[in-house]
Amino acid sequence: MIVAGIDIGAKTVKAVLIDEGRRVLGTGVVRTRPDFPGAAREALDAALANAALPGAAVDYIATTGFGRYNVPFRDLQITEVTCVARGSAFLFPDSRFALDIGAQSTRAVRFDEGGKVREFKTNDKCAAGAGAFIERAARYLEVTLDDIGRLSLAADAPQPISSVCAVLAESEIINHVSSGQTVENIVCGVHLSLASRALTLLSRVGLDGELTFVGGVARQAGMVKALESVVHTKVDVPDQPDIVAALGAALLGLQRLQKREETRAA
Repeated sequence: MIVAGIDIGAKTVKAVLIDEGRRVLGTGVVRTRPDFPGAAREALDAALANAALPGAAVDYIATTGFGRYNVPFRDLQITEVTCVARGSAFLFPDSRFALDIGAQSTRAVRFDEGGKVREFKTNDKCAAGAGAFIERAARYLEVTLDDIGRLSLAADAPQPISSVCAVLAESEIINHVSSGQTVENIVCGVHLSLASRALTLLSRVGLDGELTFVGGVARQAGMVKALESVVHTKVDVPDQPDIVAALGAALLGLQRLQKREETRAA
């Protein structure tokens, strides 16, 4: 059995292929575009190419993300929270909490040993509480997202970003630039601001143990350090933090497919 999990996010579409032994065979990531079915197919094709497999090899497809309903060739659609929890529990069996920071949303999730969601909280949809805020800050500061994590680590006097509104927070960044603050200190302040908002969500789901940090923002080393500084607990970061939801979708899809086959066999 080969199952595909496809996560259609606000910025990218991720696809993961696994076999019946829950081994990852291939992954693919492409930019999100209005043609959700086309983008999903492109990500799936990229994963198939990465795994050196033909399209006919896929037995089941599970989708997640905000565009999960818009993939006509899916067999199953699952919420992002459910998939993040399952993927996090699979990668880090001792973890019971996950923080998912994507381009447009931030989610804190508490789950049990098997990855079943017990509670979750989501940000208020303001851009200052998700990865899009970091992208805007990078544009103002004229640095790339690839560099922003490294620059944050070099800060010696992080500058606070206290506004809860994205527009006002951007004004704070401009003021810091005007006053001669370094890019490193401003970027670190942005990361700490996002980490502080994340801590509020995590506290609401009862964070009291090991935490798995997923989503595209988890690729930024400075953001990981900022999060560690506020949560005061072990933070696990997967090698590919942005594909965890797609992995969770694939794992849940495999579970559904196996149950279906067992029913037919009986």
